[in-house]
Amino acid sequence: MPLRVTFRFIGLAFAGWLGLSSALADTIHLKNGRTIVADHVRESGTHYEYEIGDDSYAVPKSAVDHVDAGGMPVLATSGAGKIGDLPSFTPADSLANEIDLFTKIIKEGKVNPDVLAALEAKRDPELSATADFIAGKFEFEHGNIARSQQYFENALRFQPENSTILVYYAALLVRTGNASQAMSYAQRAVRAAPNSADAYTMLGYAQFASDHTREAITSWKRSLQLRPDAKVEQYLAKAQREQSVESDFAQGESNHFTLHYEGKQTSEFLRTQILAALESDYDDLARDLGNPPRDNIVVTLYTEQAFFDVTHAPGWSGALNDGKLRIPVSGLSSVTPELAHVLKHELAHSFITQLSGGRCPHWLHEGIAQFLEPRSLAGEGHQLSLLFKTQRNIPMNGLEGNFLRFSGAQAYVAYAESLAAVSYINDSYGMSDIQRILQSLSQGSSTEAALRAILHSDYGQFETDLARYLADKYGQ
Repeated sequence: MPLRVTFRFIGLAFAGWLGLSSALADTIHLKNGRTIVADHVRESGTHYEYEIGDDSYAVPKSAVDHVDAGGMPVLATSGAGKIGDLPSFTPADSLANEIDLFTKIIKEGKVNPDVLAALEAKRDPELSATADFIAGKFEFEHGNIARSQQYFENALRFQPENSTILVYYAALLVRTGNASQAMSYAQRAVRAAPNSADAYTMLGYAQFASDHTREAITSWKRSLQLRPDAKVEQYLAKAQREQSVESDFAQGESNHFTLHYEGKQTSEFLRTQILAALESDYDDLARDLGNPPRDNIVVTLYTEQAFFDVTHAPGWSGALNDGKLRIPVSGLSSVTPELAHVLKHELAHSFITQLSGGRCPHWLHEGIAQFLEPRSLAGEGHQLSLLFKTQRNIPMNGLEGNFLRFSGAQAYVAYAESLAAVSYINDSYGMSDIQRILQSLSQGSSTEAALRAILHSDYGQFETDLARYLADKYGQ
C-alpha cells in the first residue's frame, strides 16, 4: 500500500528519530532466502501466523526454514496494508493425492520437472492436474510468478473447471495486473463450487480490483456466510467505506485511466488536466520501466476528509496507491507542481508492482517512486550521511515491510533512506539494473539475493556502499 508522504515537521524528523524507542521482533527465515520481520509469530496448524502492525498474515510451514524469536527492532506501528495484498487461500478440500505427491514433486526446495513429466505421461487428467497444481502453488508461494503461471495453465488444461486451481490462477492474474481477466476465472470457480468461501473471496477481490465494488461487497458477504474470516471482513469493510463515500461520484475515462470524482468538489478543467498529466506520466514510465499495467488504472479524487475516511491512512500521508490511485485534491483548481509529483509518484507504484510481480520491498518501491517524480536528496543528504556514518539509520532489511506501521518521524527517515538507496543504485549502476532487480524479484528471488545477483552486494555491503556514497556526495 504505497503512499505519498506529506510532512509538516520536516526539520524535526531526523532529530526525533534519534530518540525513538524500539521493541524486539520475531524473524521468519524462508527457504528461498527471504526473511520476514514481524511483531509476533505463532504456529497454527500447517502455517505460521504473524502480525505486522494491525494486520495478520500467514505463511505455510513448508516454506519456512526457521523462526528466530526476538531480534532486530520493529518500530511503532500506525497503519496496515501491503502492496499486492491477496487472500491466503487454504481450501477445505485438497486435490486428489496432493499431500502424497508433494514430496515427490518438490525436491530440495525446487520443482522436479522430470517427476512432472513422468506423471503427465500416465495420461491421467486428474493426476496430471494435481501435479501441475502442486508445482504452480509452490512457485506462487515462493514468488516465481512466471513459472507459477505456466504450471497453473497446464493444470487447467487437464481440469479446466477445478475450483481450487481456478482460484489460485485468478489470484495470480490479480497479482500480475490482470484483474479483469481474473474475474472470469473466479466466476468459473464459483460456478464449479458454489459453496466455496475461497471462490467467493477471490471473486470479490478480482471484482474490487476491477472497479466493481458493489459486486465485490456481495461476493465477500457470501464468502463470510460460508466461513467467517477476519481478513475478508477487512476487505468488506474497506469496500463498504468506498461505496458509501463514492456512491454519488461521477466517472470519466482516458486511454489508460478511469477517473472517479465528486462533481461539486472538482472542476472539469482540473479533471482534464489530471488525466492529461497521468497519460504523459504513463508514457514516461513505460519508457523508463517498461511492462505497463494491463488493465485500466482507477484514479479517485477525494476531499481530504473523504480520503482518510476511505483509506484509514495515517495522518502523515498525502496520497495512496492500493491498486487504485487515491488522491485528495481539496482546494485545488489546477494541477500544481506538487500535485504533478504526487500523480507520477503514485502511478509509478503501479508500474513497479507490475514489473516485480507484486514482490518489491517497500524501500525499493518508495525509492523508485520518489526518484521518478523526480525528487531530490539535496535537502536531506547531509543529515542522512550523518545517520549512516553513526550507524543510526534504519537497517535496509528493516525497510522491506510496510511503512504504514511507522510514526511520522520514522516514516520521514524511511522515505529518505529509500530515495538515497535508489539514487545510489541509479548513479552507480543505472536504471537498467534497477529494472533487472525488479525482474529478479518477480522470478522468486529474495531482495538480498537480487542485490547479490545484480549489484554483487548483500545488505551489509550495500549499506556500507550507500554510506560511502552519501558521505562523498553530501558529507562535510
